[in-house]
Amino acid sequence: MASILLVEDEINISSFIERGLQEFGHTVTVANNGLSGWELLRKETYQLLIFDIIMPGMTGIELCRQYRKAYGFQTPVIMLTALGTTEDIVNGLDAGADDYLVKPFSFQVLVARVNAMLRRTGVDVSLPLAYAGLSLNRETRRAIRDGQSIDLTVREYRLLEYLIMHAGEAVSREALIREVWDKEPDRNMNVVDVYVNYLRGKVDKGFRNKLIHTVSGVGYRLEL
Repeated sequence: MASILLVEDEINISSFIERGLQEFGHTVTVANNGLSGWELLRKETYQLLIFDIIMPGMTGIELCRQYRKAYGFQTPVIMLTALGTTEDIVNGLDAGADDYLVKPFSFQVLVARVNAMLRRTGVDVSLPLAYAGLSLNRETRRAIRDGQSIDLTVREYRLLEYLIMHAGEAVSREALIREVWDKEPDRNMNVVDVYVNYLRGKVDKGFRNKLIHTVSGVGYRLEL
């Protein structure tokens, strides 16, 4: 998915947006004022920029204008604003913004705007596999649960992918051997249990609600 810089001075809003976009597989860097955002822009390259307008030190409009002057118009910019007048919107667009959202806004609308901007620049915005706060991005092969990134081995990735694709179903060890290990089942299928335990240590450890459950006499089920 995309590398996104969010510059927003209201901590509750920035945390909400950050967690939500991470659930869709995006990598989100947060700055809490315009000056900090500018320092990050000078050091790193991002695929999408989201700027609040009213911020201490440097407003989003000033930040956008400065960024466009220095780096051009290739990277899309979305403005967030509590100011919904025509003049404010025009000022943001004149500074180089591609789109804007007036607070308060629904997260679904933000995601739709983000996806629209990214599609214009050729970024794949296909949805990751997701279940109950756990998402698996097929492009990055990384899992994210409640905003926390989870590194997976190749086998762990394939195992989790299969479980998510069959969430709510009792999946047998025999099916996992065939689909994840590409082997025919035999009497010794302990390798499935070993890798499920590895996966539990990464996906469930430290979380109140466990997702990977044992189905006695069958195998496993991914379920909240």
